[in-house]
Amino acid sequence: MGVCGCGKSTVATHLTDHYGMKYAEADDFHPQANIDKMAAGHPLTDEDRWPWLDTLASWIDDRIAAGEPAVVTCSALKKVYRDKLRRPGVVFVYMKGTYDEVMERLSHREGHFMKPEMLRSQFDILEEPGADEVHIAAHIGQGTPDQEAAAVAGALAL
Repeated sequence: MGVCGCGKSTVATHLTDHYGMKYAEADDFHPQANIDKMAAGHPLTDEDRWPWLDTLASWIDDRIAAGEPAVVTCSALKKVYRDKLRRPGVVFVYMKGTYDEVMERLSHREGHFMKPEMLRSQFDILEEPGADEVHIAAHIGQGTPDQEAAAVAGALAL
C-alpha cells in the first residue's frame, strides 16, 4: 500500500516472481469510469472507490479460500479502505516515502493513467497505518528494488 509511484508494483513483482505467489494489481480492477476520471486529472472520491475495493476484497477472499499465498498492490490510503480489505492473515506492506522521493520516481514514469500532478492529493488523504493495524513499513529509496523486496521478504519471514 502507498501512494502512486512509491514502488508497490515493482516490489510486488519481485516478490511474486521469486516466491511464485499469485499477484493482482489493483489498478486493473478499476472500472473504466475511474480510469477516465484519473486520466483527466481528477482524484477519485470515496464513492468511486467502494465498488473497486469490494472487488479487490472478493479477489483476496478467493485466494484465502483456495489457500493460495498472494500479493495485491493497492494504494489503500485511508484506514477505512484498509478495513475493507483486512482479513485474518493479511499483512499490509506500507511503501513509505516522502513527497519528494515519490515525485522523483514519478517523473521517470511513462504511460500510466495516474498523473504526477495528482500525487499531492494522495499525500493529502494518506493515513499511515497505525499500531492497531497489522503492517510492515518499508522505507523507499534505501536501495534498489531488489533490495527493497528482499527487506520486505525478510520482514514477512518469507
